[in-house]
Amino acid sequence: MPSVQRMVRLALPGLGGFLAVWLALAVGDAARLPLLIAPFGATCVLAFALPDSPLAQPRNIVGGHVLSALIGLAVQQLAGSEPWSMALAVGLAIAVMQWTKTVHPPAGADPLVVMLSGAGWPFLLSPVLLGSLFVVTVAWAYHRLSRTPYPRRWL
Repeated sequence: MPSVQRMVRLALPGLGGFLAVWLALAVGDAARLPLLIAPFGATCVLAFALPDSPLAQPRNIVGGHVLSALIGLAVQQLAGSEPWSMALAVGLAIAVMQWTKTVHPPAGADPLVVMLSGAGWPFLLSPVLLGSLFVVTVAWAYHRLSRTPYPRRWL
């Protein structure tokens, strides 16, 4: 049976994810700005449970989400939301994240979120950019309080 200390250590990243999502919803509601999309749940797994991972670094979180959503918006604008264009947008997002060294697996879903919801260009600012910056900020504060080094690198 795991020790209480080990169980607490394993539960703390869940607390971080809870705080990030809850605060994003509360702050977003107060500011009347959406700060949350479903892929940010998976972003929280990386940022709170695997903070040493290159995939959890701010450059990857913010850059990956912004670039992937941008690609989804551009492909949707040019080709509509067809099965082939959705697949193309995901493939392009993967390639661009690799090329720019901003790979963040949860961001691979962003083109689908954009195209399935029919999001417009404002979606890029809010919730994508502001929300990803918000998650990074909460992760930074959380890890400071828990004395876990995060991030390993900002850019």
